[in-house]
Amino acid sequence: MATLTTLRPDGTPHVTPVGFTWDDATSTARIICSGTSRKARNVGIGCPVVLCQLEGRLWLALEGVGTVRTDPAAVADAIARYAVRYRPPRPNPTRVAIEVEVRRVLGSAALLGSA
Repeated sequence: MATLTTLRPDGTPHVTPVGFTWDDATSTARIICSGTSRKARNVGIGCPVVLCQLEGRLWLALEGVGTVRTDPAAVADAIARYAVRYRPPRPNPTRVAIEVEVRRVLGSAALLGSA
């Protein structure tokens, strides 16, 4: 699990726990959620996003730009990826996929891959 930080319209941060998947080939993180959620609405207005994961003393922050995807193929792909990493999600007719184009990786865990 991780936290997703987005910005509300008034500029204050909104932080929520999320499950996410990672596509190394495209440097894309994907999150599934309800299209009516605050995180989806924040991403929909073009705010920057940060995914942060912590395990013990290791941490990782993925910074980037998010896009809300509503097309059935993109949502189905994100659901399939989520199901492989976690478990099949419960049905949600308003589900969307948030795709984060990661532009910067920070953290102590990021150093492990470069050693």
